Amino acid sequence: MCGICGFIGNKGSKEKKEAILRSMMDAMRHRGPDSDGIFVSDEAALGFCRLSIIDLEDGDQPMHNEDGCLTLVFNGEIYNFKELREELTAKGHRFTNHSDSEALLHGYESYSADLLNKIRGMFAFAIWDEQEKRIFAARDFFGIKPFFYTMVDGCFVFASEIKSLLQYPGFVKEVDETVLEEYLTFQYSPLEKTFFKGVYRLMPGHYLIYQNGGIKIERYFDPMLTPKKHFGSDKQIISEIDKVLSQSVKRHMVSDVEIGAFLSGGVDSSYIASQYTGNKAFTVGFFNEKNHYSEIGYAKELAEKLGLEHHVKIISKEEYWEAVPKAMYHLDEPSGDASAIALYFVAQEAAKYVKVVTSGEGSDELFGGYNIYLEPDALRWVNWMPKKVCKTIGTLAERMPNMKGRNYLIRCTKDVEERYVGNVYAFSDEERRELLKKENSALSTEELLRPCYQNVAKLNDMDKMQYLDLNYWLQGDILQKADKMSMAHSLELRVPFLDRDVFELARCLPTRAKVRNHQTKYLFREATESSLPHRSADRRKLGFPVPIRVWINEEPWYSEIKQTLSGEAANEFFHTEKLLKLLEEHKSRQKDNSRKIWTILVFLVWHKVFFEEAA
Repeated sequence: MCGICGFIGNKGSKEKKEAILRSMMDAMRHRGPDSDGIFVSDEAALGFCRLSIIDLEDGDQPMHNEDGCLTLVFNGEIYNFKELREELTAKGHRFTNHSDSEALLHGYESYSADLLNKIRGMFAFAIWDEQEKRIFAARDFFGIKPFFYTMVDGCFVFASEIKSLLQYPGFVKEVDETVLEEYLTFQYSPLEKTFFKGVYRLMPGHYLIYQNGGIKIERYFDPMLTPKKHFGSDKQIISEIDKVLSQSVKRHMVSDVEIGAFLSGGVDSSYIASQYTGNKAFTVGFFNEKNHYSEIGYAKELAEKLGLEHHVKIISKEEYWEAVPKAMYHLDEPSGDASAIALYFVAQEAAKYVKVVTSGEGSDELFGGYNIYLEPDALRWVNWMPKKVCKTIGTLAERMPNMKGRNYLIRCTKDVEERYVGNVYAFSDEERRELLKKENSALSTEELLRPCYQNVAKLNDMDKMQYLDLNYWLQGDILQKADKMSMAHSLELRVPFLDRDVFELARCLPTRAKVRNHQTKYLFREATESSLPHRSADRRKLGFPVPIRVWINEEPWYSEIKQTLSGEAANEFFHTEKLLKLLEEHKSRQKDNSRKIWTILVFLVWHKVFFEEAA
């Protein structure tokens, strides 16, 4: 696991290029504190910060091929590199070390972009071709590892983190307010554009070629679902799930250093902990008198049964609040997901003992684990009614006062394309326009999601929801926080569920295998029962529950939030009187506005970190 950066087209001296690279590398030294390296030629400059996991003695980067015409910088792990190495050796390639990096480099020599469909792992890499004066960059299938880029004065600049790009001379920081508007709905930036105007993310499953001043981007992988009605019996499906998951966990154990496991007590992390080869597990939680905000008890019970050395961190309200600016700095962009800060703490705890951890991200998107995926079945009673009648009922419900059952009536009379924008939802298009001071060219939520929904027009509602989350929520929220919060503490995080072989099975599963009898991940849970206590296999998803709703109303949080929502930065972007109304409604318990308040608050904290304190 590492940090990579570089630029193409800068005509400065070698000394100046090296100085720029050093500055860019220093900004993300947390991604690779063990060693570093640079490469500079007339056209290209590449930098690398290393966290040593595989082939500790060798494997340094930038790495060159035999004749030096290709140079690689690579962030991630290739789990099938030994098989790839054997295949390439048979083709005549000569290897000088035992790293996955060298297998990737020689693989590109032989297969070019076709290499991407031969590898298994998490990756973001760039290969400079000195002869063709071309850079080839790629990001993994699901977006586990990040890759950002921009153009500055005719130069192509890239890095693992945006804060590294900010160090490039001539880059001007400016908030992209179209992204802010989209963020208010999604709680993350969902598209290629980032919060920094002119900075883009290479999307998951895409590769990029920069040559002769032009950028070409192609998609090589689409997480399309292809459910089979007659996949097989429950017993056959359970057997296949068990087989592919155990193989993936085994594949993710490749390492020359000790591996630990995040353990929440839920079925996903519990299953991995039961299968992996390490002996340390890490859990965080929040305590209140009713223990609503902690999974520590479940995790402790499982760790004892599995014989794991269990490390626990209880997060106080005070230290959580103090960590918010640090988390926003490492995230690079604001995230309205309050669990990101909890992840920051569990990564901090794990990094005291290990350099690598496993985690359960991706299981819910692949196997149907979110409770919202039960909604299509719950709304099925209106399917017999004509659409005009449904629309009329929905319109009438929207005019009703806020009462029990109103939201259900509104949602059940809308098509899934209208009602589902992802696993989380903060502000509607109308609400965000009322909050923001400036009009901009941001797409409406329906316009933004339309291409995605059009791709799956023939699938059922639940599969449509899954596909949407695989393309937006997974990469924009789940994997962004997983990478940034772990790497903030120089910790590599591995996600065995997000493996190509696992996906190839999951994409074919019929709905009955995913949700049944008001239970999510139905057959997945059945498949894990042999490895887990019944209590763990059946537990409903909690994630990292954070008591934000309660803390907002408590001092000193309430006063500090109120001051932030009425401050200078807030006044630049928002109608602050409307922000204060949200806070007052929440304080008086008229409405639960905690999600909305938190979404805006962390944007303002992020703005302070990157635009006020850094000015």
